[in-house]
Amino acid sequence: MNAAEARPETAPPLPGLVLPPHVRGLIFDFDGTLADTMPWHWAAWQEVCARHQIPFTREQFYALAGVPSRDIIRRLNREHGLALDPETVAREKEAAYLARLAHVQPIAPLVDLARAERGRRRLAVASGGSRRIVERVLAHLGLRELFDAVVTQDDVPRPKPAPDIFLEAARRLGLAPAECLAFEDGDLGLAAIRAAGMAAVDVRRWTAGGAS
Repeated sequence: MNAAEARPETAPPLPGLVLPPHVRGLIFDFDGTLADTMPWHWAAWQEVCARHQIPFTREQFYALAGVPSRDIIRRLNREHGLALDPETVAREKEAAYLARLAHVQPIAPLVDLARAERGRRRLAVASGGSRRIVERVLAHLGLRELFDAVVTQDDVPRPKPAPDIFLEAARRLGLAPAECLAFEDGDLGLAAIRAAGMAAVDVRRWTAGGAS
């Protein structure tokens, strides 16, 4: 049954969304879902790509939302015949992003949902970002205490669109995938949720951003 077709148990703060009674866990993507980070990630990429003369378009950036930075560099190396060190450039991009951390704001509708469901359902973050960055931004926004588990690219062997991050989040919540509802704003992340056997909610109907 589609989440939007189920009879609501609660009235969450997202217009048009209802939470079916069988859902015991909510899993949230981070960038572009809980936190309005994408403009600052893009600004960081622009800075680093200009420094290294890497062709990288805004369209590519959003299409690769949810892919770890080092894997994006590997892809750009292949596409453009470059020989950049993925780990080094990824660290440069992280530093450029953290320099903009003060500008990052929460995405209110999704954060309001998490706050409303805290204590009613188990909550997790499932992010394609690195743990160091995700934890920093969660702390900056004062959101870390809301979540029972935080899963990042550092915790699984395969990034989105593989289901690993969402499956690991469900495991850490002590729930079966079918008991979880997951929220995403990126096509790769939505594919990962469905591959994990979970119901997926595309948050772009309530937000204006892209994803990671």
